[in-house]
Amino acid sequence: MRDGPNYLKVLALFARNSLVRDMTFRANFLVEMASSLAWMAMNLAFYILVFEYTPMLGAGTGWGKHEFFVFLATTYVVNGLVQGLFMTNADEFSEMIRTGSLDFALLKPIDTQFLVSLQRIEWASVANLIFGAILMIYALAQLGHVPSPLQAALYLAYVACGVTILYGLMIALAASSVWLGRNQTLYDFWFYITNFARYPREIYRGTFGSPLRWFFTFIIPVLVVINVPARFLAGPLAPRTADEWLLPLFALVAAVVSLAGSRWLFHRALSSYRSASS
Repeated sequence: MRDGPNYLKVLALFARNSLVRDMTFRANFLVEMASSLAWMAMNLAFYILVFEYTPMLGAGTGWGKHEFFVFLATTYVVNGLVQGLFMTNADEFSEMIRTGSLDFALLKPIDTQFLVSLQRIEWASVANLIFGAILMIYALAQLGHVPSPLQAALYLAYVACGVTILYGLMIALAASSVWLGRNQTLYDFWFYITNFARYPREIYRGTFGSPLRWFFTFIIPVLVVINVPARFLAGPLAPRTADEWLLPLFALVAAVVSLAGSRWLFHRALSSYRSASS
């Protein structure tokens, strides 16, 4: 019996080939990195301006200037990982269906979802990770807080959970291309959904905010993606309500459900796929 593929080796090969491709067009690679850095710098400048007029993002939320910068740094890290690993691949899935190249992917002796999700790595997204790490170090230094090994481990674990949740949502959107024919609105839908995750969960209050907070926590769980890991490194670290005590546990469940659900939907979509040659 022939052994199955070594997925770590395959992923390393994808990463190497993607790096070679990016280095072949160095100018484009540098422009993409510069563009990402410029966007993040402008985004950070906006929040610096906001905190010139208020000491806290949302009265009584606990997210002061540097606490929020920990949140923002986490946003850059999670988005950098998602964009670098999955975004381009998910966006190209509809083209694979339209051109018939999905036929060749289905014939290869490797899991199709793995192949479709990771065949191209965008190394320019490393800029997001570097910028996020620098901002994180600065914010923690301003807070005078040195994370314990347990806090750091929990932070990394829940960053991985956040990436898993976003990946599940993304690959589910991409899989809809099988039924829609050519899904050209992935980026639009992705922006609409993840836009709510750019701000702390605590600010969604009141008549209009509370339903949004519930929906985007428990139905489409984007509000736990950044909120949970950021809370391990910065305030508010002491939960005030019963649901906030259970939020880290729910984030783990959401990550598992998101991954399992997206895999079910992906294979359900493939079962409806009709080969371009048929």
